[in-house]
Amino acid sequence: MLTSLPHSAAAAAAAAVLPRRSRLLVARRAARRPISVTNAVADETLDKASVATGAPPTLSFPILVNGCTGKMGKAVAEAAVSAGLQLVPVTFSSKEKPSRTLQVGSMDMHVHGPSEREYILSSVLDEFPNLVLVDYTVPDAVNDNAELYCKLGVPFVMGTTGGDREMLYKTVQDANVYAVLSPQMGKQVVAFLAAMEIMAEQFPGAFSGYHMEVMESHQAGKLDTSGTAKAVISCFQKLGVSFNLKQIKKIRDPKKQLDMVGVPEEYLSGHAFHLYHLTSPDETVSFEFQHNVCGRSIYAEGTVDAAMFLYKKVQSKADKKIYNMIDVLREGNMR
Repeated sequence: MLTSLPHSAAAAAAAAVLPRRSRLLVARRAARRPISVTNAVADETLDKASVATGAPPTLSFPILVNGCTGKMGKAVAEAAVSAGLQLVPVTFSSKEKPSRTLQVGSMDMHVHGPSEREYILSSVLDEFPNLVLVDYTVPDAVNDNAELYCKLGVPFVMGTTGGDREMLYKTVQDANVYAVLSPQMGKQVVAFLAAMEIMAEQFPGAFSGYHMEVMESHQAGKLDTSGTAKAVISCFQKLGVSFNLKQIKKIRDPKKQLDMVGVPEEYLSGHAFHLYHLTSPDETVSFEFQHNVCGRSIYAEGTVDAAMFLYKKVQSKADKKIYNMIDVLREGNMR
C-alpha cells in the first residue's frame, strides 16, 4: 500500500511552483485528497504557441510522458509541446530517488519514483480525464507499466521496445483499454515495414533458399535487440528465408559503430542503422535493404502523431481498441 503525502507538505510543494490560479485550485482540493497535479505551465506554453502561430492548434489534449528522465522520453515531451499539446509536468523514474525536477524546454517536470506511480498517476487522471500517456521507459518495465495503465484505464502509446510482447497485447486486450503498440514509431520506417508486410503477404516464399545477414547498430544504452529488426526478419521468414534471431549482429560498441558501420560521431548517442543482406543459393544474386536514422526526431514526431490518433479514437468511442503505427499511417494522421 502506498503512503500518502501529508496535506500541508503537498499543498506547500505545489504552491511553490504554480501560478496563483493553480494555487487556489490546489488549496481547494487539498482538503479532499493528499496531492493535486495541475497543468498551468503547459497551459501557458500552449497559449504562447497559439499566439506565435496566429491561430489555436487544431487538436489539444493533456499528455503525460513516462520516461522524461531518458533522452527519448524528453524528445517526445518537447515534440508534444511543439505540437500544441498540453504536457502534464509529471514523469516517473525507474529508480527510487527523492522527488526532484528536470527541465523540458522552459517547463519543470516533477519526477517520481516507482512506488509513487499508481498514486500519482491516479491523481493526474482525476485532474485530466482525457489524458493520453506515452511510455518510453526500459524493456524490463514494459509489462509492469502496461498492467498499471490498464488497471487505471488510461489510454497509452507504448514506445518502449522489449518486454513480453504477447503478454503486453493480452494485458491490453483483457483490460479493453485503448492503446497503440508498435516496435517502431518513425513514420517513414513504418511505411517501409508496411511495404515489407504487403510483399510477404502477396509473395510468400519469393526468397526461398536465400541466405540472410542482419546487422543493427544503436546507441550503447539500448539494451534490447531492435524491435524493428525483428519485425523485418519476420517478413523475410514469410518470404521463405530461414533465419534465427540469434544470428543478428547487434553492434553497441561506439568504436565499431564509427569504423565499421559509418555512424557519424555526433550521433553515436542516438542512432538506428539497419542492414539486411540477402544472397541467392548459388551466390549470383544479392539484395540489400538498408535504413539509417540519426537522432530521435523521427521517433518523437511519430509518437506524437500516434498520441493524436489514439485521442481521436477514444473520443469517437471506436470499437477497435488496440492499434499499431501502420494503423496510424493508414488513417493519414501524419503532420
